[in-house]
Amino acid sequence: MPKQIHLAAHFPGVNNTTVWSDPASGSHIEFESFRRFAQAAERGKFDFLFLAEGLRLREQGGEIYDLDVMGRPDNVAILQALAAVTERIGLAGTVNSTFNEPLDVARKLATLDHLSAGRAAWNVVTSWDEFTGENFRRGGYLPKDKRYLRAQEMLATAQALWDSWAPGEVVADAASGRFVRDTDAGRFAIRSDQFDISGRFPVPRSPQGRPVIIQAGDSEEGREFAAASADAIFTRHAELDAGKEFYADVKARLAKFGRRPEDLKILPAATFVLGDTEEEAAENARQVQYQQVGPQTAIAFAEQVWNRDLSDVDPDGPVPSFDPKTEDDVDSGAHISKGRASVRMYRDPVATANEWRELGEREGLSLREVVIRKNGRHTFVGTPQRVADTIDEFVQSDASDGFVLVPHITPGGMDPFVDRVVPLLQEKGSFRADYEGTTLREHLGLQPSPTTVAAVSVEA
Repeated sequence: MPKQIHLAAHFPGVNNTTVWSDPASGSHIEFESFRRFAQAAERGKFDFLFLAEGLRLREQGGEIYDLDVMGRPDNVAILQALAAVTERIGLAGTVNSTFNEPLDVARKLATLDHLSAGRAAWNVVTSWDEFTGENFRRGGYLPKDKRYLRAQEMLATAQALWDSWAPGEVVADAASGRFVRDTDAGRFAIRSDQFDISGRFPVPRSPQGRPVIIQAGDSEEGREFAAASADAIFTRHAELDAGKEFYADVKARLAKFGRRPEDLKILPAATFVLGDTEEEAAENARQVQYQQVGPQTAIAFAEQVWNRDLSDVDPDGPVPSFDPKTEDDVDSGAHISKGRASVRMYRDPVATANEWRELGEREGLSLREVVIRKNGRHTFVGTPQRVADTIDEFVQSDASDGFVLVPHITPGGMDPFVDRVVPLLQEKGSFRADYEGTTLREHLGLQPSPTTVAAVSVEA
């Protein structure tokens, strides 16, 4: 029997894959867009829908970044509403561990798990930038060595809160219509480097016990965190050889944490463009790339490398011959990206500029064409059969366990994949014909969450 493919659908929201100019592109804040998108993914029997989190509108050069014009609504609230208009698909949301508090996060996600009858998931991310921190009382940011420490303790604390209600010990009293319990429901005391809290958790144990935990990060710390604690990991490794290397590395880390390879699903993000022929698909992809990276967007991307105003540069001309500004430059106030970590930042802007310049000169590409080449790639381009075959090859050769698919149009961008590619995967026997379970843990083939005692004390 072939290895089973896991698929998720990402509503892109703030993302450079979105083609805003397409007439089919709809609202990114009206609920109808989210409903239509989620129900299409559920029709395709996807494991889960994923929404990112936005704690501040991104800026570039002191102005709101073009791709953020629709705002960034609260993702957990949207997922809770989607629980009422879907039946089986999992509902996953990013919640930042740096600028949120554990009891509030645990309460919201336990509520989502109750409302959805066991379909909740939490994508645990960290944040290091002072720009986002300005929106919060904490201000500033956490140094790198504290980011993952806080994330680990945040997750451990949330799990302790979820586990503080032992399963099966809360019953309904028919005479009074109230829930009664003889023991000390929800009592907790958390003492650690990042947290010092105690009290009583207000939400009884939810259908999954603990929501599914997802982690996004390719760093050494991120891989270790995922191997120790996550049920699924998002990755950027969508090339076959790089995917195999990442897959083998992360799966090999699980044993030291007492876990099996099947306990962690590896899901690269992937875009797709379909066509009736390979030639049509390639032309469709080219058109989408030029829509995604218009002249103004090309300059915005280049400014993130050169760290200066490039409004006088012709996007259809050559790559700038001068070097980027660096942190050592005196005129730091002119920096485009300084402190704005929500837009892309480059570890070595000068090396990146040289690489772009060399590519442009070697292949005769304009600045815009170089930006498209570097930022506008599509993972899967081809006929539905070609895309189905490629996805299946990745999974069967252990380059991934599936994919988080990101369309370039919302809310209807997932429909072509569901209608034309999913049936081919089902014919191969590597993707479900229908849901077999009701919870997200069951969709992902994960073990039930552990059963633990009621009163919880965590010491670090």
